[in-house]
Amino acid sequence: MSPGTIPTRRELLAGAAAASMSLLSPARAAAATTLRVATFRGQDQTLLPGTGQDRFPYRVVFSEFNAGNLITQAINADAIDVGAWSEIPLVFAAAAHSDVRVVAVMEGPTTGQAVLVPKGSAARSIADLKGRRVGYIRATTAHYFLIRMLAQHGLGFSDIQPVALGMSAGLTAMKSGALDAWATYGYAIPEIIQQTGARVLQNAVGILSGNYLIGANPRRLGDPAFRAATADYIERLGRAYTILDADKVRWAKLVAPVVDVPEPYVLATLREQERPYRLRAIRATDIASAQDVSDVFARAGLLPPGVRVTPYFTDILSPLLNA
Repeated sequence: MSPGTIPTRRELLAGAAAASMSLLSPARAAAATTLRVATFRGQDQTLLPGTGQDRFPYRVVFSEFNAGNLITQAINADAIDVGAWSEIPLVFAAAAHSDVRVVAVMEGPTTGQAVLVPKGSAARSIADLKGRRVGYIRATTAHYFLIRMLAQHGLGFSDIQPVALGMSAGLTAMKSGALDAWATYGYAIPEIIQQTGARVLQNAVGILSGNYLIGANPRRLGDPAFRAATADYIERLGRAYTILDADKVRWAKLVAPVVDVPEPYVLATLREQERPYRLRAIRATDIASAQDVSDVFARAGLLPPGVRVTPYFTDILSPLLNA
């Protein structure tokens, strides 16, 4: 390698430990690296082995979470090393001065996110939800797109009866008639539509950026072996999504039994995606998009003004990522 040449990930995996653990061989040093990875049900821990991308030259320990804001909290508590979330948990983490960093971005679809109303609802637009009980999942895309949809009709959170609920509680409340509307996402949408006759009042296409942020534990980013392993993990995940995007029937078969949702509902959600998932290095536009999200929450009075997200992004892994 000539002077000034950026080292490849393999070179880092082979050589990083030699600098810090000179008595170990590069292979043993790589194997000694452990990534504590946060995953959602039906994602990394299912997709990587399902596509043959799980032959890691380092140790991976998965922990399952059901919301991105919980992952940012876990990294802040030094309980997790790598995880993904939308832009929304990041802005709440920034407001709380959490110790997290974004190291890559996953572009994804904006379908599968919507406000639902029960069967028989008279609501024909978001404006009709004024004074109504509207469920949402706090610090998630549902929280954000509900704010944006209300604003499109000159409304704010104070004009509705907002009810913060987790996914399972939201499903139960919607099915029981305890909510007049529910801002939600994922496989729950086709399932509840089929089971209860609910319908989409408005979807979030055109509101969300589709950016999902790959975060890492800043306490470990100074370790070259950790950086190389994290970059390798990100690229393996990217390859898994590329493989499955070309075969959504296979994708649905992998995921359906894990998320306990009938395969046709999972397949319908996957086929509605308007663009594939793609993992890549951070761009300036990603930071600007996250800042816009922060500003929306601030204008709604749900975050303090002046929360800046730039310090929470780092390009330290960018030279190691192919895209």
